[in-house]
Amino acid sequence: MRKFGFSFSWKRALGITGAKQRFTRKTGLPTSKQGVERKIGSSLLNLFLSGFWKK
Repeated sequence: MRKFGFSFSWKRALGITGAKQRFTRKTGLPTSKQGVERKIGSSLLNLFLSGFWKK
């Protein structure tokens, strides 16, 4: 909740946000639910289309 132009994030203060960002950059695996769904959907679509075009 933001009040008077001040915001505080306990995850950022503990370094969780930075650790997740470093992990994602090194592995290429997203850490958010939306990112995981997008990555899986893209992979399945590519798999389907590559099999479809090879025939």
